[in-house]
Amino acid sequence: MKEGPDIAQIGALIGDPARANMLTALMSGKALTPTELAGAAGITLQTTSSHLSKLEAGKLVRQRKQGRHRYFSLFDDDVGQLLESLMGFAASRGLLRQRLGPKDPSLRKARVCYNHLAGDYGVRMLDSLIAEEIVTETDDELTLTVVGRSRMTALGIDLEALTKRRRPLCRTCLDWSERRSHLAGSLGEALLNLFLDRGWAKREAESRRIQFTRTGEQTFLDLFAVPQATLA
Repeated sequence: MKEGPDIAQIGALIGDPARANMLTALMSGKALTPTELAGAAGITLQTTSSHLSKLEAGKLVRQRKQGRHRYFSLFDDDVGQLLESLMGFAASRGLLRQRLGPKDPSLRKARVCYNHLAGDYGVRMLDSLIAEEIVTETDDELTLTVVGRSRMTALGIDLEALTKRRRPLCRTCLDWSERRSHLAGSLGEALLNLFLDRGWAKREAESRRIQFTRTGEQTFLDLFAVPQATLA
């Protein structure tokens, strides 16, 4: 087939092990230097620069310059969603890069997926939002309800500012460990930032893990209670 989107080109860019490791490192949502990405990929800095040029040309990453330093991040939300979906597909086929270790339960519990909450707690949050009719779901499309707008505003989220962005307000993202959807979009990002800004949780250094404080975890569970029928 010679017409249509060129998935082979995207597949080739992501499929290289070194580039895959760099893209996975950027799923933390943080902008990283070429040196940091070289460490994540286990390759030399010179080779890293070549890989980054290819990823940048393919619009999978973008760079920002600050003084003499260069920082790279994922190009946009769509790239993060694509990578999370690929992780889910790989995990469903048993294609894991290493044996499960003692820290994996915490990664599955709560982690950053580019810029929003993923893992068991991310799925739980979306389940709760749907059960409480804060958002409605139709064919994987999410809509914030009138009740939802009131609840989000009460939490201190500036919905007017979010709706001015070009990004969707809320959308689903397939969770690689739970194999179900969690909340993405600008609302998903705003809620994660809320948890971090209020000290309910923090990002674990050099990791995608999100660690909730005891008080923060209880607050989260109270805010996003899920009916037992949903949990079953």
